[in-house]
Amino acid sequence: MNAATAALLADALLTLHVGVVLFVVGLLPLILLGGVLGWRWVHSFGLRLTHLALMVFIAAQAWLGQLCPLTIWEQDLRRRAGETAYRESFIEHWLSRLLYWEAPWWAFVAAYTGFAVLVAAAWRWVRPRP
Repeated sequence: MNAATAALLADALLTLHVGVVLFVVGLLPLILLGGVLGWRWVHSFGLRLTHLALMVFIAAQAWLGQLCPLTIWEQDLRRRAGETAYRESFIEHWLSRLLYWEAPWWAFVAAYTGFAVLVAAAWRWVRPRP
């Protein structure tokens, strides 16, 4: 694989990763709002199961001290392209870059865990239907 292809694939993975983050973070307020406003789609079992499974996976990775597979894959491609790669998690890296905020790993573990608990609690507040 040449450097240009590796860089293009790394950028595509970064875009996918941003989409996953937006899905995981953005869906929860939409579910809660949709529950109040009576939106039918927020009760979709498949959508909700996917949302919960992703968040539990993310929290479990954090507890185990593992980076997201998308982060690992993207960084490997960046190294192959001769680009600089970061070592921390995707969220930790971009939050610190965007907000100039440094935090220890445990803070991200707590945030992921707390968000996973909220996603699970949303199953009780806005029940999915098969």
